[in-house]
Formats: sequence, structure tokens, C-alpha cells
Amino acid sequence: MPLRPRIASRLARVLGLSVLAAALSVPTVHAAPRQKSPPAKTAKKAAAPAGAKRAAASARATPRKGATAATAHRARAAARSARAPLRAAAPAAPARLSFGQLAGLHKVSDPLDLKSSVALVLDQDTKEVLLSKNDRAVLPIASLTKLMTGLLISESQLPMDEPITITQDDVDTEKHSSSRLAVGSTLTRGELLHLALMSSENRAAHALGRTYPGGLAAFVERMNAKAKLLGMTDTRYVEPTGLSSQNQSSAHDLATLVNVAHADPLLRELSTSPGHEVAIGQRVLQYRNTNRLVQSPAWEIGLQKTGYISEAGRCLVMQAEVAGRKLIMVFLDSAGKFSRLGDAERVRSWVESLQTGGASVLHAGAAGAGLKP
Repeated sequence: MPLRPRIASRLARVLGLSVLAAALSVPTVHAAPRQKSPPAKTAKKAAAPAGAKRAAASARATPRKGATAATAHRARAAARSARAPLRAAAPAAPARLSFGQLAGLHKVSDPLDLKSSVALVLDQDTKEVLLSKNDRAVLPIASLTKLMTGLLISESQLPMDEPITITQDDVDTEKHSSSRLAVGSTLTRGELLHLALMSSENRAAHALGRTYPGGLAAFVERMNAKAKLLGMTDTRYVEPTGLSSQNQSSAHDLATLVNVAHADPLLRELSTSPGHEVAIGQRVLQYRNTNRLVQSPAWEIGLQKTGYISEAGRCLVMQAEVAGRKLIMVFLDSAGKFSRLGDAERVRSWVESLQTGGASVLHAGAAGAGLKP
């Protein structure tokens, strides 16, 4: 074979091998095979729950056009909240027990299933005790105190149109209760008496005692002297509002007070008034009676007063005519916001049933006699 054709043949073979080698070295353009999902054990090691991841991703993402800064802020807050550990809710403060509850008076049952631990119902004319329950117990009386306050103010013959200004001294530092009578408000003595008896306004009652001749100390002394004069031997007052748990009495003493107060036309009118408006500067304040029974057509109430502090429970005294009989009702230490009114309704239904042969006298706990002379 000639030399040139042999050389050309070898060159062609070398070139072919080079081309083949180059083709094999080019990376494949096919999609890489999908990797298998990690085992479940690995998935459990995720740094945060799905909700936290979504919130964090939302916070990191650049807001779309038109998204506001507030939206981004909320997303970041949601992310922080999702990552934050849960905190246990603070336990609710236990309710303070009343003196009656501490003394176990609520354990005494009665035929009417009253919610008040102390109850007394008297016939005002005959002085007969129709119902009694723990009626000798001496307990805090809360705003029933204002009935004595009102009686003394009415008997004092002080001018009812005299203006009295609420001062810082009238602000409650005992229970820190609120009042719509701001310091600097000026009302007449008659208006303050109306609000104290009808709406149990504490600053009004305190201002009445503070402006009594001789001042507050003289007024409290007069309250105790009046109680002694009426034969209320279980009763003690330390201030004119009832905010102090040291103002204490018994059901029988309170029945005596209701009987005396009912003889005063002004106290009857003001304590049973359904509502009253007072103008203070540019404002007109609307007050309502704390005893909704005065608006009920089923009741004929001649005098009433409600009271509440935690140590006393819910309290109510009333003079009312039921089934043709004039009654005096006393309910102390009632458990539940409306239970004292429910007790009054139960007593009214029971007295009405007496006309059809129901039990005429009910006693539970320590029973006593009728009104003191």
C-alpha cells in the first residue's frame, strides 16, 4: 500500500475517536431523578410548627405592590406570636366570703328555700312574726345604713334647698367605689338625700353626714344615739354610707328602723322614687332606683332600701302591702345579684297563699319576737 493513503487512514481514525470522546464528556440535559422524601423521623426535627413557618415566611416576604406597612407589621407580630411559648392564664382571685358565709348561716335551710342567710317578715300592725331565719345574727348591713342617715337628716329640719358641694373628703377610701358626683359638684341637701335613699349614692350620703351640725363625728354619734333610743341594741355605726363592714345590725333592729322610717312621708317618697334627674353644670345625670320592684305593678311598696358590700352580701329591707297585710321584710346576706328580690317574691307568693290555708308561721334558725317598743 502507498505511504500517503496509509497515513490518511490513520488520521481519520484518530479524528473519529476524538470526536467520540468529546461527545461523551458533554453533561446530560435530562432532568435529574427526584430525591426521595426524608424519613418521618427526620421530618419531626422541623424547627417550628407549620403555623409558625407560614407566619415567618409571610414576615420575611417582600410585600407585594400596594401592601401596606401595617400588613407587614401584623405578619411579623404573628410570626413572633407563633414562636412564643404559651403562658398559663393567671388564676382568678377567689371571691371574698361574707360574714354570714363564714359563720355558716347559709347552711340553715328554710321552707321557702330563701337565698338570704338572714330573713325576717313581720305584720306591721299586729307585730306578729310570720317568718324568721337566723334573725338574731348580727351582720354588716352595707347601704341599709343610709336609712338611718336619711332619718336623721329628715328629722334635723335642716334646709333642703341649701347647696352642698362634694369635696375630696366624700370620696370613698374604704372600698374605692366609683361615683358620678365628681368633686366640686354642687347639689341641694334635698337632692343628695334623694340620691342616697333611691340610688344608694355614697358621696351623697357622706356629704349629708359631713355637713351635719358639728361635722361627721357628731353625725355618727347621733346615729348611734338614735339607734339606742329606738332600742336597737344589736346596732353600731361608724360612718353614714355603709361602706364599712363595721356598720352592723340584726334583722330585728332593722325591722324596728323600717317601722320608724316608714312613718316619715319624705323617706317614703324618696326611697320608692323610680328615677330622678339632677343637673350639674352643663350635664344632666339620670339616676334609677336600685330596687326594681318599685316599678312592678304587682308590688305596693311604702319604703325600701337596698345594700351591698362583699362582707354583707346582698341586703334588702321593705315595707309593703301584700294580700291586704302591711308587712316589714328584712333580707340580709343574700347570695346572688338578684336573689334578694327573688326572696321577696317568694315571701309575697307565700303570704298570698295564706288566704288559701297555707302555713301561717315559718321559723328557721334562731327565732325572736316582733318589733321592739
